[in-house]
Amino acid sequence: MLKKYLSMGHTTISNLMIDYYQELGMTNEEFLLWLQLTRFEQKGERFPNLERLAKRLNWTTNQLYNQLNLLIEKQMMQIVQHTDEQGKKTDVYDFSPLYSKIEQFLTQKEQKQLSQNKQQKAQTLFRHFEEEFGRPLSPIEYQRINQWIGEDHYQTEIIYLALQEAVINQVYSLNYIDRILLSWERKNIRTPQQVSEEQKNRKQRYTENKSIPTTTKTLPKIPLHNWLDEN
Repeated sequence: MLKKYLSMGHTTISNLMIDYYQELGMTNEEFLLWLQLTRFEQKGERFPNLERLAKRLNWTTNQLYNQLNLLIEKQMMQIVQHTDEQGKKTDVYDFSPLYSKIEQFLTQKEQKQLSQNKQQKAQTLFRHFEEEFGRPLSPIEYQRINQWIGEDHYQTEIIYLALQEAVINQVYSLNYIDRILLSWERKNIRTPQQVSEEQKNRKQRYTENKSIPTTTKTLPKIPLHNWLDEN
């Protein structure tokens, strides 16, 4: 029995169709019809006999006609003429419109997911600002941060690192953070890894250039880096 099962061959289909055929607007009957037509196509029959196809599906011929027309009306299938190597023309079922719909659907799905991820990151960033500032953000501050994300196209991770830089320097100002972001942009620093490298290099330069104080008098605490003095 298993030998006979394996000898019948296999029909190969994408899991995308199994996962999303309903979201594409196909009914169970239309999906089953597409599956049977795909089986015939993979055997080299691109326009199978309708009576034989109806028998496979246990449908009447009228039911089969109706389902085929529905696929055409939904712009998931078309009947086109194909010319073979000998110049013979034959009708074939063409599902390229359906596959175009799948591609469009996946693109929209990906864009939607990216938009949701972006919104979630923005909300997390707002919370970080409010936690560090110790107060709710004003509408103008929300707008300024949204401009950094939407218009200036700064990554939310980069904005968060600029916030941390400002907190270390004890300057709780969006203008100050904006200067940090502009400074990084001028230096083509666009990733968290590049920020980390820049901070490491700045710390090394500071260590090399600082002089050891000769007095035991307690010195005032100064910021690690004054971003407002940068040109």
